Amino acid sequence: MTSLASERSAAPKPESGPPDSSGTVYGWQIPPIQSAPAAASTAGQEAIDLAARAGLRLDPWQQHILRVGMGEKPDGSWASFEVAFNVPRQNGKGGAIEARELWGLFIGGEELILHSAHEFKTAKAAFKRIERLIRQTPDLHKRVKNYRQTVGEEGIELHSGQLLRFIARSKGSGRGFTGHCNVMDEDMILGDPEMDALLPTMAAVADPQIWYAGSAGIGYPSVQLARLRQRALAAIEAGVPDPSLAYMEWSADPHVDECPPDCTAHDAWDSDEAVLKSNPGIGYRLTLEKVAKERATLSRAGYLRERLGVGDYPSDGTDTWQVIGEDAWRALADARAKPEGPFAFSVDATPERSHAAIVVAGTWRGGAHVEVVEHRPGMGWVVERAKQLEERWGPRCWVVDGGGPAGSLIPDLEATLGITVVQPKARQIAQATGQFYDAVADQSLSHLDQPPLAVALAGAQKRPLGEAWAWARRGAGTDISPLVAGTLAKWGLTAEVEPDAADPLDNIW
Repeated sequence: MTSLASERSAAPKPESGPPDSSGTVYGWQIPPIQSAPAAASTAGQEAIDLAARAGLRLDPWQQHILRVGMGEKPDGSWASFEVAFNVPRQNGKGGAIEARELWGLFIGGEELILHSAHEFKTAKAAFKRIERLIRQTPDLHKRVKNYRQTVGEEGIELHSGQLLRFIARSKGSGRGFTGHCNVMDEDMILGDPEMDALLPTMAAVADPQIWYAGSAGIGYPSVQLARLRQRALAAIEAGVPDPSLAYMEWSADPHVDECPPDCTAHDAWDSDEAVLKSNPGIGYRLTLEKVAKERATLSRAGYLRERLGVGDYPSDGTDTWQVIGEDAWRALADARAKPEGPFAFSVDATPERSHAAIVVAGTWRGGAHVEVVEHRPGMGWVVERAKQLEERWGPRCWVVDGGGPAGSLIPDLEATLGITVVQPKARQIAQATGQFYDAVADQSLSHLDQPPLAVALAGAQKRPLGEAWAWARRGAGTDISPLVAGTLAKWGLTAEVEPDAADPLDNIW
């Protein structure tokens, strides 16, 4: 192993990225926010060299993550039990993860490495990338006993017994496995149930390590990332590193309203300097020109989050599950539920139109049952998916809040499905919300404990609607479209369509 001091001396000196001889401008290779315990040596260079043998040439900033994250104590154990790096999308965070996993398999001798992601497709893509690296490297490929391709069982097993498994996170995923290294990809969507399932698997391991990788926080779903970040910031403030956490974050620190005109302590949100500070991939896989096009297209809030790494982090978890308690909701989960028709479907979307959800409701054991059918980014997919569902299930009705973000889809839904979409008025939305709440209290509602609904409920808040209330789309800090759609779908099971008439509450929405 090489000393950490010498390894850091090999890393690029400047924090910012001046043009090189070709005129290429580079982003910061050292993160503006970093806290890590002292280390006597590092295994990072071994991981860097192995990745290069496999054809994976790491950027300087990716190498820096490995050198710091794989720092060792004098006795050779890990200096950091937890390693987290937070970087905007499309910069290349996967490269650092792949190098760490290759090392664990072929050099570190880690018996089980668990790579988990929020979505199955993300875990599947990560498996395919590292599989390609190994297959194209003969001396690594010959050590592989099996490339497991079965859906849900993807993994790479060596003849010597080491295993790298790829799983999608859920409340129970990872239970029963003793992971020597857990890799939590998409850590901006990582909460207590997932951590409760995975972290205890490491208790019996002598020298385990957990890696978190993701981008800026998105509200309540980022509860674990918020904890890690707060620990790092507190350590930086105190001038004493957290004894078990290495945290690295590339992000801008934009001006606030209180900043004077000549403020130099914060970043102009529309400046190239802010981009370089928060995107180490500039000059390698991103360019300032491409980012300028994003800036012209995205909303300011979206640009700050997705490109400058300015996240929304829950404070301490005390402001979650305010309306419906977590225990009450989890108690209604029924994996064996087989709802009966007639069914009602509903569509809802976020105010920014960044995500949309389709939820179905049916009857089950004398009550109602709700399931998230689809929850995806964007809205362009909704009408075609609704057509498929209409043809297969012939539901009683489709319910869409005409005054909400998904209201713009109503003409296309009606034309494509050949139906009249039910559009609840404001007072009916209040009734639907009250009915949903009462059904939870009365235990007459069942669900599958799907993460989109749980996340939405955990961050949900009330908003006044006349003398009643409804779900607050704005200011909740999370995507509640699955919850709104589930509420309206349940209402749609028994709703009677009334003739159009003015509703005095409609202008409150």
